[in-house]
Amino acid sequence: MSFTVRDAFWNKYRTLVADVMLPYEYDALNNSLADASIEKSHSLENIRIAAGESEEEFRGLVFQDSDTAKWLEAVAYSLLYKPNADLEKKADEVIRLIGKAQDEDGYFNTYFKLNRPQSRFTNLLEAHELYCAGHLIEAGVAYFEGTGKRTLLDISRRFADLLYRIFLTEGKKGVPGHPEIELALVRLYRATGEKNYLDLAKHFIDERGTDPDFFVKEAAARDWNVWTPNPKDTDYLQATRPVREEENAVGHAVRAAYLYTGMAMTAHETGDETLLAACKRMWRSIVDRRMYVTGGIGSTAVGEAFTADYDLPNDTNYCETCAAIALIFFAREMATMTNDAEYADVMERALYNNVLASFQQDGTHFFYVNPLEVDPALAGKIPLLRHVFPSRPGWHACACCPPNAARLLSSIDRYAFHESEGVLYADLFLGGTYDSATAALTVESALPRSGEVTCTLTRGADITLAVRIPSWSKRTVIRRNGEECVPTMQKGYALLNNLNAGDAIAITFDMTPRKIYANPKVAADFGKCAVSVGPRVFCFEDVDQSAPLEGACLKRGGALRLVQSDAGDHGGFYVRAEGTMSQSCDGLYSYHAPDEQPCELIAVPYHIWGNRGLGRMKVWLPER
Repeated sequence: MSFTVRDAFWNKYRTLVADVMLPYEYDALNNSLADASIEKSHSLENIRIAAGESEEEFRGLVFQDSDTAKWLEAVAYSLLYKPNADLEKKADEVIRLIGKAQDEDGYFNTYFKLNRPQSRFTNLLEAHELYCAGHLIEAGVAYFEGTGKRTLLDISRRFADLLYRIFLTEGKKGVPGHPEIELALVRLYRATGEKNYLDLAKHFIDERGTDPDFFVKEAAARDWNVWTPNPKDTDYLQATRPVREEENAVGHAVRAAYLYTGMAMTAHETGDETLLAACKRMWRSIVDRRMYVTGGIGSTAVGEAFTADYDLPNDTNYCETCAAIALIFFAREMATMTNDAEYADVMERALYNNVLASFQQDGTHFFYVNPLEVDPALAGKIPLLRHVFPSRPGWHACACCPPNAARLLSSIDRYAFHESEGVLYADLFLGGTYDSATAALTVESALPRSGEVTCTLTRGADITLAVRIPSWSKRTVIRRNGEECVPTMQKGYALLNNLNAGDAIAITFDMTPRKIYANPKVAADFGKCAVSVGPRVFCFEDVDQSAPLEGACLKRGGALRLVQSDAGDHGGFYVRAEGTMSQSCDGLYSYHAPDEQPCELIAVPYHIWGNRGLGRMKVWLPER
């Protein structure tokens, strides 16, 4: 099955990825950006050195190979919707270098090949060998699917075969310190049908947490480290107990969500109900108690990690771009396995907000951390905010996020629909055409500017279309061939049965601006509210207001008015909200309440914040 995106909103970003982000990211990986002040990557140069085509020394972080692998994966997807001979030629050359650098036994990792050839798999805790292997495998699968070329797939398979021999045939103990290879191995299994890859993924999942002291023993057996990690912090490493016994999402948020994705994919392929139950517990822990309204996860910069239930600070948070992307992977797999719309709801939330906010509208500047509140006078300066940037840098020394965003956006067509037991599920409402052995249909979508979506069946008979009814739509109207209908609801999907070629389903989602309130247990948001329209969370920036945001409040019961306009860079529309502005006191403290004046506050989509100069930004404002 396939979905071809023809959508004004999303094609803007897919074109940006293909025409701007991928060429720019190649130059960054190649150390050839024109701006010499931008941090250098060294990723491609390391591969040239490992291939014997350069005599420099390894530079960059231990996992630098993974950035190139994600870039290759993004290129593979982009070539399907926007062929580019120059980009494909560059990708083919990178693949040639990887093949030349690969050892005879299938091993590939430039850090170990160049710096520690005798130390393979002796530092699973922090050296990211299996993480890098996972991204290489994903790139191999994607490049084969996108271009039909097998070279990178074969490279990946040789490496995966080596890992199977080491960890299963020879019985080496160990699990990845940074999960990711689990989901990659299942992808490789799905692409090739080779069950060894699924067995290895299941092995890594089954072994995790069975020996909480594994990383301590591993560290004691070697005389070197990359950094200075704490192998005893098993919660951080998701290794305190076996995954089927874990109750909460803990530790490094990216690693956790990649692990949960691998668990869900393995459960989907094997029918393991205990593993599925564990995935559902992790999901509830995240979305009920540890997720931001933007779909971001990771409450603290200390370990880039989850903390405790309802601890969701807005200014010191992390919400790494990669974490939101990993959550989307997890959500997508759970949606396709359970046919429950809740998962697609969260997928949509993280996509429209956290992920889209991670890069500048010019496609050449990127956030790593995605805060919900920023003051440029403090961000990046005081100790607790040194990880927060008030504007997007051109690159990062640790640049996992930019190519991750590129690979997600270039493959967004894969998230729109799924089929299960003869039912066609509409998960994301992207305009385009869907085609499978079962049916074909066209989708016309005005989201996110308006709530009008029409699905027309162009091929098929007696088809059931399941339309997700988003949690943000207070009232949804569905018309079948012009007549309003009330379909049966099942797990958040409206079921339209007995559809035949020519039938049209018109859906009108409620795009009325709404206020969002957090659970009172979320101390950071108590007494405050946020604004949303459709799937998008909005924010307030200084640049739009009559006075600085520091004194702004929303009026309780005040009206919200949606304004559609192409004037200015508001992302197509903005919200006018009734509010008040407080005047500053004369001193640091006062016995008199500040004077308040009625005002109109303007909110814009969160994903475009920071595109119009430096200034304060807030998602949550006090309401009174």
